[in-house]
Amino acid sequence: MSPNLDSAIKSQVPALLLRRLFGASRRDEAKQLSRSPAPGAPVGRRRVFVQTETGCVLGMDLDRGDNAHTIKRRLQLALNVPTGETSLSFGDRILENDLSFIRPDSPLLLTRNSINRSCSTPCLCPVSKDFEQKDCSGLVEMLGCSSSCDRVKRLVDDVVIAIRSGVDPVPISSGLGGSYYFRNVSGDRVAIVKPTDEEPFAPNNPKGFVGRALGQPGLKKSVRVGETGFREVAAYLLDHENFANVPATALVKITHSIFNINCPVNGGNPAPAHDQKQQVNSKIASFQQFIAHDFDASDHGTSSFPVAAVHRIGILDIRIFNTDRHAGNVLVRKLNGGTGRFGCQTELFPIDHGMCLPENLEDPYFEWIHWAQASIPFSEEELEYIRNLDPGKDVMMLRRELPMIREACLRVLVLCTIFLKEAAAFGLCLAEIGEMMTREFRGMEEEPSQLEVLCMEARKRVAEWEPFSATSEQEDDIDFQFSMDMLGEYNDVMRSPRLNGSGFKGSSFRSPLSKLVESIDEGNDGHEDQNEPDRVFYTGWNTSNVPSKAMGQNGNATKSAMNRSADEQLPSSMCFVRLSDMSTDEWNVFLEKLQELLKEALHERARAAAGQRMKQRLGTSCKF
Repeated sequence: MSPNLDSAIKSQVPALLLRRLFGASRRDEAKQLSRSPAPGAPVGRRRVFVQTETGCVLGMDLDRGDNAHTIKRRLQLALNVPTGETSLSFGDRILENDLSFIRPDSPLLLTRNSINRSCSTPCLCPVSKDFEQKDCSGLVEMLGCSSSCDRVKRLVDDVVIAIRSGVDPVPISSGLGGSYYFRNVSGDRVAIVKPTDEEPFAPNNPKGFVGRALGQPGLKKSVRVGETGFREVAAYLLDHENFANVPATALVKITHSIFNINCPVNGGNPAPAHDQKQQVNSKIASFQQFIAHDFDASDHGTSSFPVAAVHRIGILDIRIFNTDRHAGNVLVRKLNGGTGRFGCQTELFPIDHGMCLPENLEDPYFEWIHWAQASIPFSEEELEYIRNLDPGKDVMMLRRELPMIREACLRVLVLCTIFLKEAAAFGLCLAEIGEMMTREFRGMEEEPSQLEVLCMEARKRVAEWEPFSATSEQEDDIDFQFSMDMLGEYNDVMRSPRLNGSGFKGSSFRSPLSKLVESIDEGNDGHEDQNEPDRVFYTGWNTSNVPSKAMGQNGNATKSAMNRSADEQLPSSMCFVRLSDMSTDEWNVFLEKLQELLKEALHERARAAAGQRMKQRLGTSCKF
């Protein structure tokens, strides 16, 4: 064979292989065009984005005849990813033969079935020129979008134009996870991008917090690594009419060399910094509008915050069961050209909702409980907004917009929305509602919240209900939440704020996540303004209190401090009641029983409050 003929064959074989793997043949395309799709079924080919548990992302087109095996085969050939003993999942669903329900632009996750997962598994990242030919995705592609994402689409267009014009994003040094400012052609910050594989404990975390694969328990047991991004989007979608001022947010597949990769394609040590800049890395990430602000709530006296703004943020936090609402993730913007930090009108913007909608009821963190505004009764406008909330419609909307969301998260949303509606209609203020959802600590023992006690009693009544009592004795106690092969040897790293600090109601304490990397040394508790370059406010993973000894030259916590503070400092959190292991019928009966119990509890609370007020009046009148 002549050298010219040999080279011609070699150049044609990869092209033929790629055409077979990532695109249909001409005959298949003709068949595809001749078929008439069933009502409601996806039309033609669908583009999906498959992510491995180590963070690799590959875009590919699905044909009607594709199944989980063919997708795994494409990943194996394209990325050199081992696919034996693996599962391909889409939210709660394990994919096999039927992929007809997969919507276009959906993210899929490939995970290993074995419980013995090595933390040193190489991240096989698609950074070669061959990959660029296989995955022809754009620089930024939205994963599922609707009319509610119009603002994000405009921001995406601005970012794409800026990247092509040579305006690079800027890494954010603060926080425990990887996040980046993306800019427009003028160099102004327009978006915050947080890759899912750079979250704390994720494989490509740039700040030393590594050791778990995507889909395993994260900072909180009921929020898995790699799943905070769609929670950010859910909070935005649930903020109807922008009631609480949540910035526009979407889930995207985004490509840029700025993103962090801890392991090269063939394992070993990471590539030098100058080589990493030449690599093009694709990520699935949350993409949120950047909000220009003056400072965050931790730097500002809360007395000047508008009552309505605090109420609206609190209403959202209760609905989504936010487990991380600290002052650092409430942005403050001064209005009317006010000067100084006190005595001026302000506008509030809640951000960082990655720890909302957990899969279990945990201990939420509502810092606004201690703000005076939370004790003021709801206005008629706020009560009307709460009355109009429809958890059934919200669930349908999230299933449509975020089909990968887990059923357990939706049940938490329904439960909390029903609780909010009942409590507000009964006349409880925001602080009282938040207190009923918050756990108590007596000594060093964690006790369930009032809401959890009601849920536990409702579950007991469901088990005793005649249609279920006969079958419940025969069923094994299966933990649907996280099977043992998911948990492995890892412990939960959630901590209740009341274990850290004074521990009394009404006292001021910081979020547990902001204390994650503190050492026994005194930290820097000073805060700087936004216009000072070393201070970054737009992040929920706050490392402003990390002592200087634990910080690197660029302000990041060192890897030794980060690794030391994760599982060692944070004790396990208890799960008093599970919601996800109930059948649909049991869940419906559970909600009925809960509402009955809730009405009884609210009436009892009202009687106790009236008796307390009577005691106070008698005690005052008897003084001489």
